[in-house]
Amino acid sequence: MFASTSYAGATTALIAREAGVSEPLLYRHFPSKRELWFACLDAAWADLRAAVEASLERLAESNGELVGVDDVVATSPWRSPLLATLWIQGVTEAADDRELQQRVRRHLRQVHGFVAGLLRAAQERGLVPADRNPDAEAWIFVAGGLLRSVVGRLGGVLGDDDLAAIARERRRWLSGSA
Repeated sequence: MFASTSYAGATTALIAREAGVSEPLLYRHFPSKRELWFACLDAAWADLRAAVEASLERLAESNGELVGVDDVVATSPWRSPLLATLWIQGVTEAADDRELQQRVRRHLRQVHGFVAGLLRAAQERGLVPADRNPDAEAWIFVAGGLLRSVVGRLGGVLGDDDLAAIARERRRWLSGSA
């Protein structure tokens, strides 16, 4: 519900109705809408991370090359903007909410650290040139997810071909063929 509307638009009554439960039952599991949003953010990240790890595991089992940046991008916020949409909602709602600010900040750093770690591993295997900065590239990856979410929300800013061209250029740069 958060992804299909907004934080404010996703009322607990609407969420409960969509989930097929009563609002009191929803509150039994989540003391506030904010806690429910936190759980959704954590679940979206867990799903994305699991998809990336499964992709990398399949590559390892098939003797494919580790990180193919293509494989990370294929399961990233570039393809499914749910996680980045929640990030944007968090930034929007965080203006006066220190706990929300801290949670989103910590979450972004966790995602960044995971991606930077993948890039470092790829560098160790010679798949990403040593002169690429994994920390900077991981932030660009996160920013790409945010861009994809903005495009999905606004429409008409960039088309699928534009996003594909950006992804191709990032892969080309990261692989060292730039």
